[in-house]
Amino acid sequence: MSPEAGVGAEGSHIVAISAGSLRDQVRRSLEAAMVAGELRPGELYSAPALGERFGVSATPVREAMLDLAKDGFVSAERNRGFRVVEMSDVDLDEICQIRLLLEVPTTVQVAKIIGPDVLDRLSEIADEIVAAAAQGDLIDYLDSDRRYHVLLISQLGNDRLTALVDRMRRQTRLFGLVALAESGALVSSAQEHHELIEAMRARDTAATKTLINSHIKHIRGLWVGREEK
Repeated sequence: MSPEAGVGAEGSHIVAISAGSLRDQVRRSLEAAMVAGELRPGELYSAPALGERFGVSATPVREAMLDLAKDGFVSAERNRGFRVVEMSDVDLDEICQIRLLLEVPTTVQVAKIIGPDVLDRLSEIADEIVAAAAQGDLIDYLDSDRRYHVLLISQLGNDRLTALVDRMRRQTRLFGLVALAESGALVSSAQEHHELIEAMRARDTAATKTLINSHIKHIRGLWVGREEK
């Protein structure tokens, strides 16, 4: 079997890797496996073993894992492999606090300047988020959610801010999604993206502030099975 193509384990969320950007495709598949719980927090995985599951060489797996390590999803252990980082309640609370400090005032600023064409594009992406949530397609949900928030924050033209917010969101989005989807809570959370668009379309900064603040707290509560006020 060539390094460019392979078949994942039958019945698994590990997906086949085709020709193209192997590093990016492997990273996507690794994230999918983390979301599905097939790569478990605290466990150690070697690049050669994962490469065999993906049907690719160890090199793109190692490169993808190093990218994930930079974002805090895994930790590299010399000559052993990569350990999936386990997120504690303290970790999640700290990330939630950072997100509130960054995303709330930033989104309010965006609401003052965002154009109707961008709002229309955000609405299209929000439709994709809702559809993915309804279908239980967690990877499409993650992709659409990420595109939505990156497009939103990028309106301020601060690339470092956009990258930081994106990183914080991706770290926590890998936590608890399966449970949210199974409970049906993911759909109601997805709908909040449309509510935010309507507030920004009306240039209602007070409503925008309230919605993004409650959205972040709402998600944090759902992760652990409680409502955050």
